[in-house]
Amino acid sequence: MATRLGLSLPQTHQYDIGKDVPEVARAAEEMGYESLWVFERALFPEPATQGLYGMEGVPWPDTYRSVAEPLVTLALAVPATRRARLGTSVLVAPLHGPFQLARTLGTLDAASGGRVVAGLGTGWSLDEYAAAGIAPFKDRGKSLDEVLDVCRAVWGPDPVTYEGTLTTINSSVVGPKPARPIPVLLPAMSKKALTRLVDRADGWQPVAMGAEQLAAEWRTLQELAAERGRTEPLQSAARINLQYTSKAFEGTDRPPFAGNIDQIVTDLVAHVEVGLDEYFVDFNSAPRDAEELKDLAAELYTAARAAGV
Repeated sequence: MATRLGLSLPQTHQYDIGKDVPEVARAAEEMGYESLWVFERALFPEPATQGLYGMEGVPWPDTYRSVAEPLVTLALAVPATRRARLGTSVLVAPLHGPFQLARTLGTLDAASGGRVVAGLGTGWSLDEYAAAGIAPFKDRGKSLDEVLDVCRAVWGPDPVTYEGTLTTINSSVVGPKPARPIPVLLPAMSKKALTRLVDRADGWQPVAMGAEQLAAEWRTLQELAAERGRTEPLQSAARINLQYTSKAFEGTDRPPFAGNIDQIVTDLVAHVEVGLDEYFVDFNSAPRDAEELKDLAAELYTAARAAGV
């Protein structure tokens, strides 16, 4: 069976969001992509309190200056598609009120006929937390735990009740319900995050940055799941951030997924051998517009299938 492939939707400044999101979503599904993904960046601080991903001195990319709200973007893709799963990679959960986030995801899943995949994370930007965080940055893990609790409660049977640090739900009817249990995927680096994933989530959402590294991380996660007595299989969907160029990347120090389509597909073949359920690609800022994004997505999909992916 062919590996499931997904594509990130257009969210950045070069796109006409209202027009291009449904157009790209429709075209991607017709090409054969099985899932469509969005990411979250809430703002672009000037000057930034910290560097990219918390790394001192690393500037934020200009593409983050304007990123469409992820759940609105997914909503635009719902009526344009019939089969493709609609995922977040990742939604910074502690930037959202737990109850409202659970309601929005549940409504999206009901509207799409059960196609939402909730990739949730804690985030890293101090500036985003200062602007939108529901709790201090230092409590981001606890905030994510409460979001998970509230989602399970709201998506479950009525009457819904919940009492937490951030959220109180007195006995209530809350609808619409998701069309089916929404799978929750988490990225995880630390032992605490890995344990949360194994104990509380449906699966894993890593960033693929090398086949050997991905394989080692996958083994570590599976070993932890066995240690903790998990019997339900872990779902998996790996994000691939492409550094696309029309020319071949020269040199022996080429990073994974950098270069032309042929080089990217070579790396994809190696990563697919790790055995995860799904891989989805983000062309980042390379496309100039939606037409170029569609052309690149079609070229990549055709080349990947020809290579046996």
